[in-house]
Amino acid sequence: MEREKTKLLQLLQHFLYFIKACLIDSYFNNNNNIPQLQMCDGQNLVTEDVTVVEGEVATISCKVRNSDDSVIQLLNPNRQTIYFRDFRPLKDSRFQLVNFSSSELRVSLTNVSISDEGRYFCQLYTDPPQEYFMTITVLVPPRNLRIEAQKETTVEGEEIELNCTSLASRPPTVIRWFKGNKELFGKTEEEQWSDMFTVTSRLSLKVKREDDGVAVVCQVDHPAVKDLQTKYYLDVMYKPEVQVLQNSPAQPLTREGDLLDLLCQVKGKPEPTDVSWLRVDDEMPQHVIVSGSNLHINSLNKSDNGTYRCKASNEVGMSFSDYTLYVYDPPTTLPPPTTTTTTTIPATTTDTTATTEPAVHGFTQLPNSAEELDYGDLSGKG
Repeated sequence: MEREKTKLLQLLQHFLYFIKACLIDSYFNNNNNIPQLQMCDGQNLVTEDVTVVEGEVATISCKVRNSDDSVIQLLNPNRQTIYFRDFRPLKDSRFQLVNFSSSELRVSLTNVSISDEGRYFCQLYTDPPQEYFMTITVLVPPRNLRIEAQKETTVEGEEIELNCTSLASRPPTVIRWFKGNKELFGKTEEEQWSDMFTVTSRLSLKVKREDDGVAVVCQVDHPAVKDLQTKYYLDVMYKPEVQVLQNSPAQPLTREGDLLDLLCQVKGKPEPTDVSWLRVDDEMPQHVIVSGSNLHINSLNKSDNGTYRCKASNEVGMSFSDYTLYVYDPPTTLPPPTTTTTTTIPATTTDTTATTEPAVHGFTQLPNSAEELDYGDLSGKG
């Protein structure tokens, strides 16, 4: 009993010395909240600031350089003793002894909350006594991150407003916007409630049809979280896109007698429900066959010349595409080219005196007798 009284008296004497304690404000490197070692010049105590996320574990320590076995004590921001040497008088089981020696008192604090934030004091029972502090900073990650749109569906060319809200964080978050690889910039508002911050960023965006289905990303920069983001997929309505495709003929020119097959290709949101064909500035020929988005002419003739238009519409608007038809003459069919061959036959002299009688002028045939000859001569003279 006497021994315990003596220890208590010694403790009281030591507490009186703390009037001369060395107190220096904590500092941070380059304002980046990087904890640095803190020491009191000419003294033995060394402490280190601690930054911890709410709900996690903080480890605080009092280190002694050139220890002479003096007593080390750790106090909370309310100046209540957490540990005196290896004894814990504070009835808070979240504080647990990690290491105790003549040169260090190291303590863990589990399930850290904002109420645990503040200065913790290390005291060393020397003559004169020494005191130094460390700061516990508690980070609170955003409780929720959400994007809200002014309206769910937007028509091409309109402006949409998106609001991204980060609730109940500490320190306040920094909100960034992205669409694809491009960063967009919104207007930020910050609201503080007690020790918490709610941050809202408003983004105005003019949409195009190419934006339909594209994700807009709201990303949070905060020291307590990594890669926290949420996405909003744009829903953009637009009038039809119309394109006329020629399925036939395969040759570059459309000629009389050819087959013509046209396809009206349509895309829109919502899906176009009304697709039709017409002939601009003239009636549609009776032999033209129209079936939905297809136009078919079995045998072209020059009376089919003209502009054919495909129209499509949805609840956003109407669009069209034109195809101008010009029918050319059919290809001319020519007979195959002829080749003239000249053959030279060499002249041959044939002696026919032995077999052929000499021709007699005026007779169609030779006389059979002298009487016939005389009669012929006489008749010839007449």
